[in-house]
Amino acid sequence: MKEELIICDPKILSGKPILKETRISVAFILQCFASGITTEEILRGYPALTREGITAALEYAAKNFEGDCL
Repeated sequence: MKEELIICDPKILSGKPILKETRISVAFILQCFASGITTEEILRGYPALTREGITAALEYAAKNFEGDCL
């Protein structure tokens, strides 16, 4: 995973994980997919993003949400 593409900076979006050099959060990428927006639509709507960045966001989320169900 390209972990260096995801940063957490307390000065940006209250420290939420974001894609480096953007103010686009990992949570926002997840919300887009949950709403049925495709990768191509995300890339068209947010030119600062890359396919690699979207993949890094998904990998970050998957890694950080692993675990047992409550």
